[in-house]
Amino acid sequence: MADSKLDRVVAQARREALERGQGYREQALKMYPWVCGRCGREFTRANVHELTVHHRNHDHDFNPPDGSNWELLCLYCHDNEHQRLLEAAANPTSVKGGKASGATHSPFAGLKDLLKKDE
Repeated sequence: MADSKLDRVVAQARREALERGQGYREQALKMYPWVCGRCGREFTRANVHELTVHHRNHDHDFNPPDGSNWELLCLYCHDNEHQRLLEAAANPTSVKGGKASGATHSPFAGLKDLLKKDE
């Protein structure tokens, strides 16, 4: 009885390993060199868990088999990429054509009128 339970556990572990191997992360790790696409940091088996798959178009459901929507990024660069996306969404007027626009607030705009009142 114990052997049949062990056989089921081993069979399930093998199925799960096969499923993971077919996932987009495993595909990307087989397809691309283990180097962060932003900072150039290189990874080995010892630290490959710190290498993530970033979806270029930010759609985690779009996983073409050729890997064209993926890039490998280290944890730090991946977090930075998503933070930049959040900041751009929170303040859409701060970025214009990929370049930061000028300030929209003028702190001294009404200063002349205020100084006249004190005279």
